[in-house]
Amino acid sequence: MTADPAEDLALDQALHALADANRRAILAAVRSGPRSVGQIADEVGLSQQTASHHLRVLRTAGLATGTKVGTRHLFAVNTDGLAAVRAYLDDFWPTTLAALKAAVESRNTDDHDG
Repeated sequence: MTADPAEDLALDQALHALADANRRAILAAVRSGPRSVGQIADEVGLSQQTASHHLRVLRTAGLATGTKVGTRHLFAVNTDGLAAVRAYLDDFWPTTLAALKAAVESRNTDDHDG
């Protein structure tokens, strides 16, 4: 938990959105560039209605953006939306790396003592 409730909410929404395999497949589909709902649905094997539902969740979580080009709505990854998840996960690395370093150094010490 952070001191900022808005950051906590953003993280919760992003993790909830990423917990679904269909939504991860949609993000992978739009990673290389904007796609329409129909293109996304075809690529990931969903109905347009189901793809639209998942896109709504991804947009609410800040992980996808939608733009209107003429009569088409195009969706793309919002890399800024992944920032809350990345910041959360990045907090684990210093502790994990320090523990790994200590374990390796301890093992090296044990190897030299024996």
